[in-house]
Amino acid sequence: MPAVQQDKGLNHLTLSVTNLEASLHFYCDLLGFKGEVRWNTGAYLSYGNCWLCLSLGEAKPSQDYTHFALSFDALAISCIQKKAAFKAVKIWQENTSEGDSLYIKDPDGHKLELHAGSLATRLESLIAKPYEGLIWMEPSL
Repeated sequence: MPAVQQDKGLNHLTLSVTNLEASLHFYCDLLGFKGEVRWNTGAYLSYGNCWLCLSLGEAKPSQDYTHFALSFDALAISCIQKKAAFKAVKIWQENTSEGDSLYIKDPDGHKLELHAGSLATRLESLIAKPYEGLIWMEPSL
């Protein structure tokens, strides 16, 4: 059986939100997502090649380390932090890893990371400072 190819990337994320207007303001006005369409119970937004669906309903954000990391450059992260609306944003963690990162919660408490690095820069950092028990894995055949 041939190996499954996974070169398409992430298709989309869907987040349950309790207040569609507040979420649209957060993702579009603060973070710069582009509103594509909206309806009574949801909206589709885009940012780069990321497609985000906001779906009105009961939000139950993760209580563990689970989070969504979005690519932003360092300048964009800095500009977001300077916006007046950023004063209401909750920080859920300070950055201690490679690359500029901003760890924030959306209006429903979903954990986001605005990250200026990439997998390549993260792996490069592990050469200089490996995690405890780090093992470099071989590519699948």
